Amino acid sequence: MRILLAEDDAMIGEALEYALNNSDHVVDWVRDGESALLNARTEPFDVILLDLGLPKLDGMEVLRQLRRSGNTTPVLIVTARDAVDMRIKGLDLGADDYIIKPFEMPEMLARIRAVFRRKSGHADSVLENGMLSLNLVTRVVTVNGSDFRLSAREYALLEALLIRPGAILSRQDLESRVYQWDQEVESNAIEFLIHGLRKKIGTQSIKNVRGLGWMVSKQD
Repeated sequence: MRILLAEDDAMIGEALEYALNNSDHVVDWVRDGESALLNARTEPFDVILLDLGLPKLDGMEVLRQLRRSGNTTPVLIVTARDAVDMRIKGLDLGADDYIIKPFEMPEMLARIRAVFRRKSGHADSVLENGMLSLNLVTRVVTVNGSDFRLSAREYALLEALLIRPGAILSRQDLESRVYQWDQEVESNAIEFLIHGLRKKIGTQSIKNVRGLGWMVSKQD
């Protein structure tokens, strides 16, 4: 999934970016509240990790403005402010969950999966469409009883398609889910990834809609 990380502490930010990238997530890291608000409004993210003590614009104000504008992206507040009234305020403003620093990385990853599941309407950490089944914990795709491991970018691409089975995603849509904004993307990168995926999980697994993009079938 594509994650916006809003964190001004360099050590925490680097640790989170490393752990999330290693878990096959696409991470865009900003270090102040104004940048967090701008990017959350203009780019598609699956989850936002939001520190409260951000410079330029406090995390609570970022959250308040996002929700007032109708942005429903799941927000996980990540902060050292552990006072109960602060937690209540954040949740009442529209945060989906709260985690207190310092935290264990496995718990962070589990909470990200949990808020994502609630938003996407899945009861467990599995995306499926009747033909494919993608486990968000193990990052293994199952096709007709056979398991396949994917590269990080293959996983990100298939996850983006399975989040919205039946929907056509354009090249730009898929690039935004597979690559971070500071990564150079070759013109045929998405075709190359889809070719590799089809070789692993079947030629009918991902359909091309000429002139529009790609999709996976919706479950009957």
